[in-house]
Amino acid sequence: MKLRFDYNNMMADVIGEHGIDPSDVNRDASAIGAAYDDVMANLGKGWQEWTELPYMNYSDLDSLIARMNDIRSKASAFVVLGIGGSALGPISVVQALLNMRLNELPSSALRAAGLPKLYIEDNIDPERMHELLELLDLKTTYFNVITKSGETSETLAQFLVLYDLMKKAVGAEEAKKHFIATTTMGKGTLYRLAEKEGFVTYGIPAGVGGRFSVLSNVGLVPFAAMGIDVKKLLAGAKEMSEACRTADVRKNPALMTAYLQCKAMEKGANISVMMPYADSLKYMSDFYCQIWAESLGKATDKKGNTVHAGQTPAKALGVTDQHSQVQLYTEGPFDKVITMIAVEKFRRDVLIPSDPDIDACDFLKGHTMGELLNHERVATEYALRKAGRMNFTIVLPEVNEETVGELLAYYMYETAFAGAYLGVDTFNQPGVEEGKKATFAMLGRKGYEDKLAEVRSAVKKDEYYI
Repeated sequence: MKLRFDYNNMMADVIGEHGIDPSDVNRDASAIGAAYDDVMANLGKGWQEWTELPYMNYSDLDSLIARMNDIRSKASAFVVLGIGGSALGPISVVQALLNMRLNELPSSALRAAGLPKLYIEDNIDPERMHELLELLDLKTTYFNVITKSGETSETLAQFLVLYDLMKKAVGAEEAKKHFIATTTMGKGTLYRLAEKEGFVTYGIPAGVGGRFSVLSNVGLVPFAAMGIDVKKLLAGAKEMSEACRTADVRKNPALMTAYLQCKAMEKGANISVMMPYADSLKYMSDFYCQIWAESLGKATDKKGNTVHAGQTPAKALGVTDQHSQVQLYTEGPFDKVITMIAVEKFRRDVLIPSDPDIDACDFLKGHTMGELLNHERVATEYALRKAGRMNFTIVLPEVNEETVGELLAYYMYETAFAGAYLGVDTFNQPGVEEGKKATFAMLGRKGYEDKLAEVRSAVKKDEYYI
């Protein structure tokens, strides 16, 4: 395991009364052990099939990699159509591992690098769709349509629009070659469409939910299409998985931090801030926000008790949000845990010149921007610790496929352990499903007539409008 975890600033003997008593770890050993046993007993089973993804036979990926290499050699753009876990996982990884300004590079530079532009379309704003179309040459664009259920309204709407335009641009037979479907094999609207149209189709295991799917074909297809080493990504995830299967809470980073977050909730810290100190990891906060919110935010526990569990995730970026949010974190309510992500060695750095003609800023001269950023992170840790605010730091030696794979696996295991500790069903999402059914009803989908009547009856009276 390459990542390191510093949770000193979570503990009462370091930050004072608002921290967690170190002796609680021993007092709660039984509950911690039960959460661990719950997750371990279900490895590879039911909705925990995601735990086995890093252990796949990597040689099975060779044909996928070869096909995506071929597409990459022909594509001017690769477009992912998806929402939720079908988009946030891919977005977080490509932001971390590709040039953050990829789409702004000149076409000549992209051709020299052998890369297409990449667009991940995770919303259905019609203006956004129009502006995407202004950028694409459909004749050399390839689309990856991703929906686990095969029924996601937003993704199917995007597909219908773009497939129609593609057929008009290149003809029906050629259009089929420009679409890749990633979905559950054997069922669902997307699968049936893909089968009928003859699209290349990649499956998602039945027990891999959307927010836990980034290491399945949901992520592997676009990553391979963009030249990311998917085998190294999985190898990193496997390293973290091994650490997370350790029974000793003091050697298991996901189990320890899941426990600390749950104890923080008991102390009233109902907000979890994810704050990377690296622009490359900015969208890891989005990935975390989805997996933490959808997995833990539950009205009832597995015994049917009303609990209204969960911790609200929030995003911040170091050092940007030192100038917008940290004032609240250090002096506002004691209702937050701040998780910082540190990068020890940046892939490229910038030296701040020692210009003798500028008689100012001597404290900056001769340092690098990477040094400055990391000093600011340590300063934030110090300020939070001095103010008695719970925080901990995840340290990546550098950002690469292995460390990103480790970080993804850590998030998934931490979430699973936290859900088990809280006693909720980590893997369902009844609140999300209710909204999906209402959408189907309002759009007139067959079989949802009763739901439509229910939605209409719930409309508020006019007197409460302004």
